[in-house]
Amino acid sequence: MIRFEDVSVTYAGADRPAVQGVDFEVPEGELVLLVGPSGVGKSTVLGAVSGLVPHFTGGTLRGRVTVAGRDTRTHRPRELADVVGTVGQDPLSHFVTDTVEDELAYGMESLGLAPAVMRRRVEETLDLLSLTDLRDRPIATLSGGQRQRVAIGSVLTPHPRVLVLDEPTSALDPAAAEEVLAVLQRLVHDLGTTVLMAEHRLERVVQYADRLALLPAPGAPLRLGTPAEIMAVSPVRPPVVELGRLAGWTPLPLTVRDARRQAAPLRERLTERRRATAETRETTAETRETTAETREATEVSPRPTDTTPPPGTTPLPAPTNLTSPTAPAGKPAPARPLLTRLLRKHTPAPQAPSPSASPSEVAVVRALAVRRGRVEALRRVDLTAGPGETIALMGRNGAGKSTLLGALVGLVEPAAGSVRVGGAVPHRTAPRDLVRRVGLVPQEPRDLLYADTVAAECAAADEDAGAAAGTCRALVSELLPDIGDDTHPRDLSEGQRLALALAVVLTARPPLLLLDEPTRGLDYAAKARLVTVLRALAAEGHAIVLATHDVELAADLAHRVVILADGEVVADGPTAEVVVASPSFAPQVAKILAPEPWLTVAQVEKALA
Repeated sequence: MIRFEDVSVTYAGADRPAVQGVDFEVPEGELVLLVGPSGVGKSTVLGAVSGLVPHFTGGTLRGRVTVAGRDTRTHRPRELADVVGTVGQDPLSHFVTDTVEDELAYGMESLGLAPAVMRRRVEETLDLLSLTDLRDRPIATLSGGQRQRVAIGSVLTPHPRVLVLDEPTSALDPAAAEEVLAVLQRLVHDLGTTVLMAEHRLERVVQYADRLALLPAPGAPLRLGTPAEIMAVSPVRPPVVELGRLAGWTPLPLTVRDARRQAAPLRERLTERRRATAETRETTAETRETTAETREATEVSPRPTDTTPPPGTTPLPAPTNLTSPTAPAGKPAPARPLLTRLLRKHTPAPQAPSPSASPSEVAVVRALAVRRGRVEALRRVDLTAGPGETIALMGRNGAGKSTLLGALVGLVEPAAGSVRVGGAVPHRTAPRDLVRRVGLVPQEPRDLLYADTVAAECAAADEDAGAAAGTCRALVSELLPDIGDDTHPRDLSEGQRLALALAVVLTARPPLLLLDEPTRGLDYAAKARLVTVLRALAAEGHAIVLATHDVELAADLAHRVVILADGEVVADGPTAEVVVASPSFAPQVAKILAPEPWLTVAQVEKALA
């Protein structure tokens, strides 16, 4: 159905091909998952199937790509529209109508289908993707995840023979992602639809794929094989595979169910280690008590102003902060020296909170209510964030996470209740003052980027923040060491744009940092770098609030998890307590090793060391 024959693509001005020597075939009725690190050309491969590469993107395509016998070099995207349905990383760029129902019908109308057929398929798709309640909603009022489901639905209604999907679950909550993937699997198995999909969150999708196509590095040849074969050699792997490698399991598990069948010996080892650690702590505590009692008994004359120990004795070491295995790896760690220096140097000091604000609270939300037209987006929401604290906002699509971030940064005016950030009311504070108190990196980082070059973006950020010239560029150099001044932001990958937007926001050194779906488009290595940066910021005293559907990120980074549902807070507590108790929001390691309280592979590796 899809065939690549020695395909290479080189974009204008590039010194090397984006992809080279790609040669593989996807038979009819198979779901093939395209995997690999960021920047290896996965989106280019997908674009070549729909004809967007090179007809829309420009550049030179060598070799041959055929879809259902049609050569994409001689057939433009509109001439492939009856065969290929495409959803890119940015659903907004695909929408051409104003409401959900109209968008679902548009593709069929363009193909000239009968009204009765269109009506039936719209109803089927609304049910398949749980969009019935949204059918009359303006697309502009939908959350990011709801828009993504509508975009997927709009390409399903024409019943294309081939589906090309780029990060189709990146903005979906766990339950919605499973729902969409189950629909795709049903189309493949029951209707013989061919699906070629790229996705970074492999923990969600590997088990649905018939085969994996691996692009291991830029310019490297593509490798095709079964999921087990490719995961054994892939540089990008989900936590279940990483845990299998750490434990030496054979064969490597691809699903939580497979891993649990092999996990009993590992659980026993971890239980023994945890018991031994607990016994060591008890012994240490008893020793300290005994030492203290001995000192009190041997003291002859107390010296309240002299804390020097008597001659011949050794002062007690400072108590060690022993954390539980469920304490997130995101606990403030020593900051990277360069990032620390950059954040301290040539940047304005954080604004002092007003006398009415508690010095231990960077942000305070009380009984917050927000309305968006007829929709009550938030109801009676309470939230506090303190210095050095990282909070993950979770919940299904449309729960109100982005709205809450918008209220914290002053983009949304409360209908009731109050919001204070550093003692200021965000929606009544001048932007030049607010930028020094709170910064937001939105779902689409490009919304913050409007200049033609990285250098121009940085210069504007320095001016807006009142920072010394070069402050933003120094942060970019730390986060993106290989990006030149003349690079256009639109030419950056999703992860690179995120890093640039983060540097722009950090230039003002706001005490409160907000991130909305920060891992969209990031592979595991890029996500690890982001976690390192955020930990350093938390160690510096920044409060971080992030809205995310990435349960692995929350387990690795957050100290607290707040779950929203229908605009209300339904859970707020330590990460381990909240996510382990939720089948939807528990990370893979927690599901595999339950009831043991481990959340990440890093925690397990440290416990076994």
